[in-house]
Amino acid sequence: MKLQTAGEKIIIPRHVAIIMDGNGRWAKARGLPRAMGHKRGADTVRSTVENALEMGIRYLTLFGFSSENWKRSPGEVFDLMSLLRLYLSEEVKELNERGIRFRVIGDREKLEPDIVALIERSEHLTSMNKLLTLTVALSYGGRRAIVMAARDIAQRACKGLIKTEEINENLFEATLETSEIPDPDLVIRTSGEKRISNFLLWESAYSEFVFTDTLWPDFSKDDLVGAIEEYANRERRFGAA
Repeated sequence: MKLQTAGEKIIIPRHVAIIMDGNGRWAKARGLPRAMGHKRGADTVRSTVENALEMGIRYLTLFGFSSENWKRSPGEVFDLMSLLRLYLSEEVKELNERGIRFRVIGDREKLEPDIVALIERSEHLTSMNKLLTLTVALSYGGRRAIVMAARDIAQRACKGLIKTEEINENLFEATLETSEIPDPDLVIRTSGEKRISNFLLWESAYSEFVFTDTLWPDFSKDDLVGAIEEYANRERRFGAA
């Protein structure tokens, strides 16, 4: 797929994953409570989904809440979960109307039952949509995802359902909760931090990374286009010469 920008056409990555970082710093710089940063960040999620759909990106994965984020203050966790409830209650209907499939990856056992019910309803409602697959990582950790896949394979092997010699990368990928989506071509991290933070560890083995100083609440279409332009100018060799 192509995107017309500055009079030239550039290659659009099929799958873009974003580590959304900087809500707290955005709020602090303005003398606002952290909750306002998260609210503004939720607005940016909405605009980024719209921009991805417009550009022809087929898969968008957003790191919404990590397994480590449970260590934050109870008040901040409450605010984040309240925003999540609001998003699931009010936004998913529009996602469905626009042909967007909604998925969640991560440890649902730590989420409140009403949130899990909203997630399941949203996934069911949008399951047949094809224009864009929006995956949100909630209570997610890449190491846990790998351990859970390894445990599943080990249990099947112990039951004699698979032979040990049948265990390979393809089987492992098919066991991960991301098995229905391709590996990300491009991973973007906002706020100037340059680390992966336990996000899509297996899936991003050959992804291109772009780090931007822009805080997530300020992340705009121009920032997304800039990251894609940088991606398009790189040569992806997947380990080959």
